[in-house]
Amino acid sequence: MAELTLLYDGGCPLCVREVRWLGRRDRALHGEELRLTFVDIDQPGYDPAAYAGVTYRQAMGRIHAIAADGSVLQDLAVFRAAYRLIGLGWLYAPTGWPLLGPLAEGLYRLWAERRLWLTRRPDLDSLCRCRSGAAACLASAEPLRSGG
Repeated sequence: MAELTLLYDGGCPLCVREVRWLGRRDRALHGEELRLTFVDIDQPGYDPAAYAGVTYRQAMGRIHAIAADGSVLQDLAVFRAAYRLIGLGWLYAPTGWPLLGPLAEGLYRLWAERRLWLTRRPDLDSLCRCRSGAAACLASAEPLRSGG
């Protein structure tokens, strides 16, 4: 069993790039004994019950991961744990420091709030409505065009 399961948005090109990079680094360091696994929450079969109850809406709003002990990590704690497991923990370590941590978390929240808009995707409400609707729904959903 992996030490950390990252829930990621497979429809987000930046998220996919990060996950691929993390996976390559994990394989290079650990071979068949991988520390990380990845679950694409954008797939129709995503089941929150299998991942500590983290809903599609929650996972799309901000990054989540499930540790081997069942605890749920969010936001920069996910990156600190993932990077630690691939031998690059020092890159995210400053985001846990007392003075820099709150600033880094605030910047991450800003990114998370605007991620869909920045990647030219429909807004979160549209994605959630489409999740339970027809397949054509995503194709017709309007991307968020303004900051609000």
